Amino acid sequence: MDSLFLENLIKIGAAVLIGGIIGAEREYRDKAAGFRTIILITLGSALFTIFSLSMDPGFTQTRIAANIVTGIGFLGAGAIMRDGGRIAGLTTAATIWLSAALGMGIGAGQLYFVLAATVVTLLVLFVFPYLEARIDKIRETRSYRIVLGGSDYKSVDKIQKAITECALHVYEHHQTKTEKFIISSWKTIGDPKNHEKFVLIMMKDKAVKELDY
Repeated sequence: MDSLFLENLIKIGAAVLIGGIIGAEREYRDKAAGFRTIILITLGSALFTIFSLSMDPGFTQTRIAANIVTGIGFLGAGAIMRDGGRIAGLTTAATIWLSAALGMGIGAGQLYFVLAATVVTLLVLFVFPYLEARIDKIRETRSYRIVLGGSDYKSVDKIQKAITECALHVYEHHQTKTEKFIISSWKTIGDPKNHEKFVLIMMKDKAVKELDY
């Protein structure tokens, strides 16, 4: 068996294995780009790199690599979506981008370096969420939409006072008035316990017609 053929088979196997490990984590968390998707991305990037190395030892290699990065950017953008008041899919998009980089590294023969990068990637995906959760317990961002009666201007001041008393920082505030309602939108940052305290105050306030957050 030709040694180059055997080497490429090993690269393909490594791409499937590493893509499968990272894809399994995404599948476990029920993300849009799961097990098969990440495998195909890693394998495809490895194949493009292998082919680019065999086509031309000159300019073509870097040109194909650059196009892999561009193409993966479009694929990753498809995983990003708006979910209510937040943006979802950023981690999945970044994982797609990273999987392509690992595939390129495998195709270029940098197997040991790719294995080291895979260990770091798994550390970020499995361990760092716990650190992220601890940070969220200290500080949380919430958007509130509060509907009041159309002539109930004093309650707007009451809401502002309640936010201040709950030690929440307002970084964006909008108000809309219709014939029947005053609609206030507040984007705030603060301790999760203070957020819950504010929600309880609003739930008990009879002047509040609707509360969304």
